[in-house]
Amino acid sequence: MSVKHPVVAITGSSGAGTTSVTKTFQEIFRREGIKPALVEGDSFHRYNREEMKLAMADHEKEHNNHFSHFGPEANLLKELETLFKEYGQTGVGTVRKYLHNEDEAKPYGLPPGTFTPWEDINPGTDLLFYEGLHGAVVTENVNIAKYADLLVGVVPIMNLEWIQKVHRDKHSRGYSDEAIIDTILRRMPDYVNYITPQFSRTYINFQRVPTVDTSNPFTARTIPTADESFVIIRFSDPKGIDFPYLLSMLHDSFMSRANSIVVPGGKMELAMQLIFTPLILRLMDKRPRRAQQ
Repeated sequence: MSVKHPVVAITGSSGAGTTSVTKTFQEIFRREGIKPALVEGDSFHRYNREEMKLAMADHEKEHNNHFSHFGPEANLLKELETLFKEYGQTGVGTVRKYLHNEDEAKPYGLPPGTFTPWEDINPGTDLLFYEGLHGAVVTENVNIAKYADLLVGVVPIMNLEWIQKVHRDKHSRGYSDEAIIDTILRRMPDYVNYITPQFSRTYINFQRVPTVDTSNPFTARTIPTADESFVIIRFSDPKGIDFPYLLSMLHDSFMSRANSIVVPGGKMELAMQLIFTPLILRLMDKRPRRAQQ
């Protein structure tokens, strides 16, 4: 962990809603004049799109039908750990981008599904902001979590997560229902072993719970809206959290446990603004003091 060069990591599985949380952080950075170094977790996949297909086929030949982006073998976790560590020490590190589609790839003159070349982070950023699958991963070989100053988990209940993934993959990426279900089944062991344990290491978890029937996520016609949900916000250490203030600002909210507040889904963004802004400013306030020592 670093006081001089903070590392903030948002972690959640595919379809969990980490992008929405990232947008809130970006608004805080813009409003407070904070310059982040933005890192997407996909950029630390080991294989590009075509290479991943070949790797999956090779593993299937060996009767391993569970090789996935959720697991360590398909990712450069050591390099991600090194980035967190080096940025915390020096404020720089080596990154690249994964180009998901034509719009992202066109400025680089590269095909979609590939990576840009590795390059150094420009000096002068205020913090590193990571969004992806593995911001709090710990394995026998790496401990990424220990180098993060603020860890946030985004964890909708599983059926809602699957509904969001099905709708995104079907409508935005053109995948068939069969392909989406195959992906979910293939990833399940890695989800249990590498994704879920991270949420016991995060400082804050946001878990959206629908108040409508999500019994069969694969036939749901629409994604439950924010107003059809509650959000459980759990703090690993509630010390320093002004719960009376949050309850006064977030109407119709309530405490479910001593470290958990439940807010209406439509107030999730406001809750994130109220919670994250002081935490980020606290990291920024500490940074100059360390620089002067």
